[in-house]
Amino acid sequence: MKILKIDHLGIAVNSIDAGKTFWSDILGLEFEGAETVQEQKVTTAFFPVGDSEVELLESTAPDGPVAKFIEKKGTGFQHVAFRVENIEEALEELKAKDVKLIDQVPRIGAGGAKIAFLHPKATGGVLVELCQRD
Repeated sequence: MKILKIDHLGIAVNSIDAGKTFWSDILGLEFEGAETVQEQKVTTAFFPVGDSEVELLESTAPDGPVAKFIEKKGTGFQHVAFRVENIEEALEELKAKDVKLIDQVPRIGAGGAKIAFLHPKATGGVLVELCQRD
């Protein structure tokens, strides 16, 4: 598996509008726009930082994964995403190493990226996302 870089850091928030106050107004990061991913019950907002991004995640439903995360752990750091060269090959390699996966095959995430999550039980408690952008 070839990891190219940290693609983004996911931050769970109750409100993207409120979150923008810190990331954009105070830190001065440029707000790149928001996108709702219905399948994942989330609205995302990206703030580029060099070659990576900060991604704010706001749940669109009380039973969404981000809402469940906030209910258990509160707002804050939710996941780290690594950009990989080939996500299908990366998942096959991880399966061969008996790494517990949330996603056995990639799905489409924000911005049309192919994404897949590794289970935090396999990563020392950190939710890890793999993503491939073409």
